[in-house]
Amino acid sequence: MKAADLTVSTGSHWHSGAKITDFSYNTLLALVPAIAMGMYRYGVSAAGVIGTAMASAMIAEAAMQKLLGKPVRIADGSAAVSGLLLALLLPANTPAYMVIVASVIGITIGKLCFGGLGANPLSPALVGWAVLRITKPWAGYLDFDLALINYDLGFSMQYPLAVLKASGALGIQDFNTWNLFLGNQTGGIGASAIVCVLGGGLYMVARGLVRWEIPLCFLLGVVIASSLFRLVDSAANADPLFHIVTGNVMIGALFLSTDNSSAPINRWGMVAFGLCCGMMTVVLRAWSVYPDGVVFACLLMSLFVPLLDKLRASTIVVRPTNVQITGETVEGGTSS
Repeated sequence: MKAADLTVSTGSHWHSGAKITDFSYNTLLALVPAIAMGMYRYGVSAAGVIGTAMASAMIAEAAMQKLLGKPVRIADGSAAVSGLLLALLLPANTPAYMVIVASVIGITIGKLCFGGLGANPLSPALVGWAVLRITKPWAGYLDFDLALINYDLGFSMQYPLAVLKASGALGIQDFNTWNLFLGNQTGGIGASAIVCVLGGGLYMVARGLVRWEIPLCFLLGVVIASSLFRLVDSAANADPLFHIVTGNVMIGALFLSTDNSSAPINRWGMVAFGLCCGMMTVVLRAWSVYPDGVVFACLLMSLFVPLLDKLRASTIVVRPTNVQITGETVEGGTSS
């Protein structure tokens, strides 16, 4: 039998023009205000943590790609972004060896072990931070009240979320919401610079590099959950605005939860993902041993992304019917 000739051609797709480098370098640019605020507040120590995290992430990625016989792609900027996001979550005086360990583990285990960029189900920055947080000998270094005890920045050096955890709503009455929004609070090098992070995130959304669904629904989820907790027990729980302007919520909504590899790609999946991340953040703040729950909320919800991507709008179903036209029977269809 003569084999049939097959004509194979590309599908009806075209490239949008988006590049990994565009996203990475614009992310770095968007985070410059937060970097500047952190370095202004904490000086050389902040610069050291940021430089160490970015350099170790890039070196780890290049070394692993070389070892595995793959093209070295650190020029795309994705490793630098991961290192920077990790650094912005850390206290300014985090020991260099801890920063290196977190960066290397985040890149190798959180990214390259799954096949590299685009195949990793978890954000490398979040994996690295989580390893430090759950390692008992190192957990104290991420306690901002202890880590930043030697700094005097002209405002309360108590971590707002730690005060809420210990003293409830009564204990946070001395914190001014506007000052918290302006970044006058302790926290990560750049994550605590709320207004700077918000400005950078809006830049990413305006450029079309980050979809608006996840950040908006993340913040909405925080509002919904914190309102419910506040309704049940107003003495132990803070109002929604306090939750939004403290800790890692802003950087989580705009930069951590929107990681291209570990976030849903369809609209309804994004909506559900953002809502659940925000609500889980408040649940962890209220019921877990950790003052903040953003990182663990994002990591947990990233595991459900394959399921969330199945959430799609209802489609039109066409059912064949027999339609009589001038004595002839033809096949038609009805939609429902």
